[in-house]
Amino acid sequence: MSRIGRPTILVVGDVNRFLRGWGAYFRHGNSTQQFRQLDSFVFDRIARFIARKHGSRNWRRGVVDLVESRTTLGIYRLAGTIGYSTAHASG
Repeated sequence: MSRIGRPTILVVGDVNRFLRGWGAYFRHGNSTQQFRQLDSFVFDRIARFIARKHGSRNWRRGVVDLVESRTTLGIYRLAGTIGYSTAHASG
């Protein structure tokens, strides 16, 4: 399904809902490195989407738009959401 015709903020909202659910499921344990890689992948794909939406084949145009937005359009970041379980001592 093509999302090019949809407003960027709505596409980012869809991606954020997916990331929050996925992150909540996988946040327990040692997934910091994978979350960083996924954050980078999501940023890259959103940048490419923005560039394509504006008719540019140069994906760096989308990166510029994301960086200049100062909030990166509110893209949800998974890095930093890891939940470590506490150790329980048996007595």
